[in-house]
Amino acid sequence: MQPGSLEISACVRLARCFIIDINSHINSIFLGSPALQAQALTGGNLLKYNTLKELKIVVLCGGLSTERNISFLTGSRVCGALRAGGHKAVLADLYMGFEDEEDQAESFDPEALFENLPEIPQYSFDGQAPDLKAVKKSRKWKSSSLFGKHVLELCAASDIVFIALHGKNGEDGRVQATFDMLGIPYTGSGHLGASMAMDKMITKMIVGPRGVRTPAFRRWDFVSSQGGTEEKEQFISSVCHQTDVPCVVKTPDGGSSVGVYIVRHKEDLEEAVRKCLSFGNSFMTEQFIDGREFTCGVLCGQALPSVEIVPRISFYNYSNKYKAGATEEICPGRVQPEIEKEMGRMALQVHKIMGLSTYSRSDFMIDKEDKVWFIEVNTLPGMTQTSLVPQEAAAVGISYEKLCEKIVEDGLRLRGRK
Repeated sequence: MQPGSLEISACVRLARCFIIDINSHINSIFLGSPALQAQALTGGNLLKYNTLKELKIVVLCGGLSTERNISFLTGSRVCGALRAGGHKAVLADLYMGFEDEEDQAESFDPEALFENLPEIPQYSFDGQAPDLKAVKKSRKWKSSSLFGKHVLELCAASDIVFIALHGKNGEDGRVQATFDMLGIPYTGSGHLGASMAMDKMITKMIVGPRGVRTPAFRRWDFVSSQGGTEEKEQFISSVCHQTDVPCVVKTPDGGSSVGVYIVRHKEDLEEAVRKCLSFGNSFMTEQFIDGREFTCGVLCGQALPSVEIVPRISFYNYSNKYKAGATEEICPGRVQPEIEKEMGRMALQVHKIMGLSTYSRSDFMIDKEDKVWFIEVNTLPGMTQTSLVPQEAAAVGISYEKLCEKIVEDGLRLRGRK
């Protein structure tokens, strides 16, 4: 069912409300061929790659989401690239902050970190999501704030913050809204676009009526009046009774395919619903598109070449995304030129409709009739060794270091201090 304009307006209002709670955190601490694409992305005025002067940059990663470990991979690689480009880049864990530095000195000095750059830790991926309860317990500072000690102080002392966070509490607009209110420049999309795009259902409700083909879906919300298990069992039974298979069951705001379950047999539907309910009381069931998986990035107003994703085992899930060799990635994807152009057009369309900035990555399915289906958009795509946007950029002659520099450059254009 396609929503009307009133429903779309409600989505926007909901997204604005979604980021209001950042006040408590502040108060508590203070299309064509690759050759033509390459020409467009490396030439012109705004899109031209310029060497920036030496900058003080905070690379913000970690945080408190199921993608915490992936964020460390992105952040450490970005930090290294920015240092290689001559910048004073400091890696900061959003949630843990700088407790150890405070223990070793009488007072926290942001400038000291920029002048004596700490060693960049080496991170690896074990295929497992982090134990967030253990992360919370390990923090010495017992505050409800998502910002660790001295994180905002360091960010305020920088020229710009490179947001290398993924998932909730980072990609959902809350951190961006905090920086907007404090006047701290940052990279990527603004708070409103980020918060709306984080919710897969809101995104589909907004872009669908504007001509973007996307699979049909249904929203499910479990509301308990008594808090008993009987109500929950009845709800699960009702969902299973009303849902046809094959389908996809997913959380609306999960990232890196966390909370995404492809259900091909009716007997597997109940387990998928239960798993989604473990993430929250709202989830969606979506039309299953039988076809090939692709992704297409946008960088500074231009579509990048697509990547065709061929997982060797299962689908492109949390483990396969970041484990080297688990997935075959083909760039540009194996499609006809007109299909490649359509994907690029749709990726740009979604990017603009959702009000995103600098870069994003949209995921697609191409069915057996060569129809392109938009699945979701990522406002802070991964920048790890196996991530897709860096591969797409490399296909048009943009190195990883230049990609990071472009993202910083555009962030300064949008939000740099006057």
